[in-house]
Amino acid sequence: MGLAAHHRAAMLPPRRSDDKGAQLRHAPPAMALDPAFVEDCPYGPGGLLIDDVLEIRPEDNLVVARMPTFDDLPLTREQRAHPVRHPRHVSGGLMVHMTGMVAFVHTYFVLGLRHADGWIGYGGRIYSAKFRALAKPGEPMRLECKATQLRQTPKSVFGRYAFRFFQGDTLVYEGDQSALWMKVTEDDPLPVEP
Repeated sequence: MGLAAHHRAAMLPPRRSDDKGAQLRHAPPAMALDPAFVEDCPYGPGGLLIDDVLEIRPEDNLVVARMPTFDDLPLTREQRAHPVRHPRHVSGGLMVHMTGMVAFVHTYFVLGLRHADGWIGYGGRIYSAKFRALAKPGEPMRLECKATQLRQTPKSVFGRYAFRFFQGDTLVYEGDQSALWMKVTEDDPLPVEP
């Protein structure tokens, strides 16, 4: 068993035998994620929107997660869709949100940081965001997140990430973004200006 398979087997529940990658168009499937991971996420399942972690490769600073796509996704459900002029699709704004969610996967499984222990991250800068194709509801998306730069102190981690999101074999999104993860406590809260 390779390191990635070992990490996946150690941290995640086994895949359901009925899982063939098919997704409903109108409702998210039940999550196959580690309940401790879901509980630790600063967003509930309606904001996490990931139903499986497919790869964890700490040696490459890489994680891959799966996002189901369906008509009732946030923002997607509000589209005034037209089959030719504006086909229903996964919103670009939602894809940017998902960069934060898959970066949280990296932070949790690769860096071992826990929101329950006071760690929280916020996006810092979007260096590039390229929307390569429309992602239509139905087929899940494969979200890849690779940390290209990490600087860590006892109370913070700066991360720069390369993101690639695929639907099937089609690249739908590429991003180069940074985030700052901070450990906050009651005595040392987030620096928020009045």
